[in-house]
Amino acid sequence: MLNAKIPAGPLESKWTDYKGHCKLVNPANKRKLEVIIVGTGLAGASAAASLGELGYKVKAFCFQDSPRRAHSIAAQGGINAAKNYQNDGDSVFRLFYDTIKGGDYRAREANVHRLAEVSTNIIDQCVAQGVPFAREYGGLLSNRSFGGTQVQRTFYAAGQTGQQLLIGAYQALERQVALGNVKMYSRHEMLEIVKIDGKARGIIARDLVSGELERHFGHAVLLCSGGYGNVFYLSTNAMGSNVTAAWKAHRQGALFSNPCFTQIHPTCIPVSGDHQSKLTLMSESLRNDGRIWVPKKQNDTRKATDIPEEERDYYLERRYPAFGNLVPRDVASRAAKERCDAGYGVGSSKQAVYLDYASAIERYGRTEANKQGRNNVSLEEIIAMGKEVVKEKYGNLFDMYEKITGENPYEVPMRIYPAVHYTMGGLWVDYELQTTVPGLYALGEANFSDHGANRLGASALMQGLADGYFVIPYTIGNYLADEIYSKAIATDHPAFAEAEKAVSDRINQLMNIRGKQSVESFHKRLGKIMWDKCGMARNEEGLKQAIQEIQALKKEFWSDVRIPGEINGMNPELDKANRVADFIELGELMCIDALNRNESCGGHFREESQTEEGEAMRDDANFMYVAAWEFKGEHQWELHKEALNYDVIKPSQRNYK
Repeated sequence: MLNAKIPAGPLESKWTDYKGHCKLVNPANKRKLEVIIVGTGLAGASAAASLGELGYKVKAFCFQDSPRRAHSIAAQGGINAAKNYQNDGDSVFRLFYDTIKGGDYRAREANVHRLAEVSTNIIDQCVAQGVPFAREYGGLLSNRSFGGTQVQRTFYAAGQTGQQLLIGAYQALERQVALGNVKMYSRHEMLEIVKIDGKARGIIARDLVSGELERHFGHAVLLCSGGYGNVFYLSTNAMGSNVTAAWKAHRQGALFSNPCFTQIHPTCIPVSGDHQSKLTLMSESLRNDGRIWVPKKQNDTRKATDIPEEERDYYLERRYPAFGNLVPRDVASRAAKERCDAGYGVGSSKQAVYLDYASAIERYGRTEANKQGRNNVSLEEIIAMGKEVVKEKYGNLFDMYEKITGENPYEVPMRIYPAVHYTMGGLWVDYELQTTVPGLYALGEANFSDHGANRLGASALMQGLADGYFVIPYTIGNYLADEIYSKAIATDHPAFAEAEKAVSDRINQLMNIRGKQSVESFHKRLGKIMWDKCGMARNEEGLKQAIQEIQALKKEFWSDVRIPGEINGMNPELDKANRVADFIELGELMCIDALNRNESCGGHFREESQTEEGEAMRDDANFMYVAAWEFKGEHQWELHKEALNYDVIKPSQRNYK
């Protein structure tokens, strides 16, 4: 059933050969074809801009008031590209290898190699758009290190790389809007896929201001709606981020792959209490210069600055000397959890570790003194100069930390703890980014294809822009070349009427429950089940309990949720209820997937499957596949497997020591 459509031939020439032989649509025919794009973050905005530029008639939808508010702006640290500007041994193959290894050998080789290939083009494209990447003194683009690598390949714009890249894509998108090639629908949420003769032919969207349901036709539909980390309630995602678009596609026949593969980010500001509705990410880039440690003494209540150097445990440097503080995210996260669980955590909750910049500040200060040719500089002056360098590189991140915690991270170490961040699972797609529903595509974080069981830092922006700027313009043409004789279908077609009625019936059902409990309370309860039993560590018994608890929660939700307001008009609680209902169903599938995958890999740590040293232990003999789940009915899914064949890289137990 699963045909990944991977081109034949050597890995390094697959994408080139594909582009040379795929079908094309001539410019006159492109003007007759309509494409719907759901989501206008980096993947969606870049795809809409690219397809509009090519001449397709594009409709783009986002639930925010502007594409500039997409969650892509929250990506802080940078974007990977195999430019090898540092001359430190990087290459397309090295980026490909690091991504496969970082994902614990659970990603598709062909897709990952293509990603590494086009990464170099992304930087050129964005520079041409005016993205203000950081530069060295001589004017060359600057690079820094990120987790899971031993080279410097991450391009960045201070601590707001995602925002700057999104502005670049947004400018390209708005140009196409002004030219009339793209029609933008903001404050619209997709609530159903419309299928005609087995193909995706449109969507039902809800105007979030008026409450009206709308029908929109498209020869193809692209889902660029991001990830589903908010299934855990507390995550680094924007509170509006949701799974609804992907989930509607799943219920219409698109297989959902590896849903239990969620990324835990090691550098987040710790939870401060039950009042919180989201968590704040401190950029991965901070591990580039910061050192992570805990006291060597259990339950140490001293201030960080009062603990002498010899009484500090730099546990990542101790356990993983080859990579130190730059081990991949899943490794760093589990190590932090292990130290805190063992009684070495810091802060009032004891669920935190220190991220310390004192060494980096002093090192940069001495470098500055040397550059100025100054000898016998006092330590105070060195620290002052070092702070200025750190401020230039990471200043907005340090300011953000101080505003949230009230502590000055230039003077005292930051406190961090792992939190849910990114989702590697998503809709199954083939090499062309097409789902199992013809004409329905998934780009960026909405698909599963490029990161395996763990995403390397600074690769999310890379994948989103690669898919939108450089992949989908070719692959969608290969599909639409056969659709040039298909005339636009009127939205009074029975399939549109049926889909709209299904959406309307569901909304009315939700509003008529008139129960006693808020939508937020159900979301919180779901998040606690997911974090406790399908979070950083999972076991068979806990997952079985979680499945039963989520099924009971779903029943309770549909009988006792309270949604104030009306259907006709702006009703954020109704919007949220729709999303939480989908999260509950997704949560059940995530636990089923986690229960089925009886191995530890990447961010999925099964307690029954670990080495003597407590590291994740894969089971390649039984689980070297992509788990693709087909929706069969309430509480029912069927598993399909895409075997992962590694022709170039030999899978081995990951070692960062």
